[in-house]
Amino acid sequence: MSPTAPTTTAATAETAAATSIPTTRNVDHYAYTVANLDAAVDFCTTVLGADVLYRLGPVEEPDSDWMARQLGVHPRASAHIAMLRLGPDSNLELFEYTAPEQRRRAPEFTDVGGHHIGIHVSDLDEALAKAARSPHVQVLGEPWTDESGPTAGNRRIHLLTDWGMRLELRELAHALPYERETGARVYRPSGDWARGLPGALGIGHVGYSVADLDEAVAFFTGPMGGELVYRTAESVDAGTARRRYGVTGPFRKDTAAIRLGPVTTVELSGFEAEGRRTERPRNSDVGGHHLAFFVDDVERAAAWLARTDGAEVLGVPQLIEDGGPIHGDRWVYFRGVGGFQLEVLNMPPGMPYERHTAARRFGPSPRWSNR
Repeated sequence: MSPTAPTTTAATAETAAATSIPTTRNVDHYAYTVANLDAAVDFCTTVLGADVLYRLGPVEEPDSDWMARQLGVHPRASAHIAMLRLGPDSNLELFEYTAPEQRRRAPEFTDVGGHHIGIHVSDLDEALAKAARSPHVQVLGEPWTDESGPTAGNRRIHLLTDWGMRLELRELAHALPYERETGARVYRPSGDWARGLPGALGIGHVGYSVADLDEAVAFFTGPMGGELVYRTAESVDAGTARRRYGVTGPFRKDTAAIRLGPVTTVELSGFEAEGRRTERPRNSDVGGHHLAFFVDDVERAAAWLARTDGAEVLGVPQLIEDGGPIHGDRWVYFRGVGGFQLEVLNMPPGMPYERHTAARRFGPSPRWSNR
């Protein structure tokens, strides 16, 4: 791997906060569309130690185009949703859609729209031993260590779940080479994840494959208020691709690690691979996904996004007033460059779901630049 270190100053984080979505606090949740919601929830609760906060559905509007306007899906689409607390500082939203013309095959690792969740652990071997005992997990190869570049010393391994999610277990080295070149830092979770995998510290990163890496980096470090930490590049031969990643052919991968607010690192990757799928999945397709930001003022954020190059707001801000578990939630979806699906939302304290569980959502953080 070859590093490209960003140029930073002591004011970088404050500069990012000044150019991010107005009133944003933190990344609120990661969201994914799965083929079987019950299987996904069961795995996350029993293997990863997640807590179910609430379930919704069906979410549908059979007599209008509301689903298309607000969610970017077919007007006759219908969704069931589960929100989970995943570790000390993350929320995970899972969807199961039925929709006309739905694509049921999730994107592969190298396809545009490929994605994974990175769980950082204190002892990779111990965590892997527990995960590997699940009949719902396929372990890809053996753990490997980054030998060069900005992340030299990190150990990692990829896992595939039978409900369609790719996970990465990663053990971070105490000190990393990129830290000598920049003041920027990836998020290092260190919370108490009592029911997670042994030694689980938290969600250290989420990874997404994009069509144009430079365009995506400019968007996430520009209007989205992120901070570039490092870039890497590697070429992977066919044998290594199959063994470590479950990919059938060789590929080249360029990755940018971006610190996105107080508790999130996003890894954006561009791939060169023969036969890769380049059409991004829709929200309603299996493998569809979005990233959501908690903001204090949804209307202000939406108005700002409507004026921002590369952003497209879907519909208008919505207020949920149905008396259900998230009565009072205000939200709106938007698209970023390359069709990347995103959301801004605000959930006031004391949501109705809190009457039925002791578990709570993570957030909001005091401020975007709180590190």
